[in-house]
Amino acid sequence: MIPKKLMTEQKANWRDACLDLLDSLEREPEFFSCIITDDESWILEYNPKTKCQSQEWHTANSPRPKKARMSKSKIQSVLICFFDSHGIVHKEFVPPGQTVNQTFYWEVLERLRKRVACVRSGIARTWMLHHDNASCHTAVSINEFLAEKRIPVIPQPPCMPDLSPCDFFLFPQLNPPIYPHLSVIFLHH
Repeated sequence: MIPKKLMTEQKANWRDACLDLLDSLEREPEFFSCIITDDESWILEYNPKTKCQSQEWHTANSPRPKKARMSKSKIQSVLICFFDSHGIVHKEFVPPGQTVNQTFYWEVLERLRKRVACVRSGIARTWMLHHDNASCHTAVSINEFLAEKRIPVIPQPPCMPDLSPCDFFLFPQLNPPIYPHLSVIFLHH
């Protein structure tokens, strides 16, 4: 949630974060290609048929099939997704009943580290992590793990959604209004 009015200090934090990123980009043109960003989102798990998929062949005298109204899924999963400028690097569905806490997030980061070495070997030693300020992301144990593994973190100023590309470029694509079943099928493969 973005506050309607930002305090002077918040505006200064936003400005400083943006200037730091611009400075890094000027010094190193490939800076953004080494950033892996992540976020979590609720994903509805339902598989409604589209009008085209539910068409059936009938004779001219056959009665029209009755269709039930499609309702929203009551089954939801949390998806943790990591991606960079080339696409999705790693994704995980959080098991039902599991809380995304620092212990669970530590395990996810360990799997991410191994995945980066496999699918992004060119940046395996130089990649940087960008995540929001959720409590599981800013926990001391997570910061120690990232420092120990020499994974730099791109700072995220509070209340700055502009640096959360998942919310704008990834998650809206996962539940498209016409073909919502494709998102879950795609992510499970």
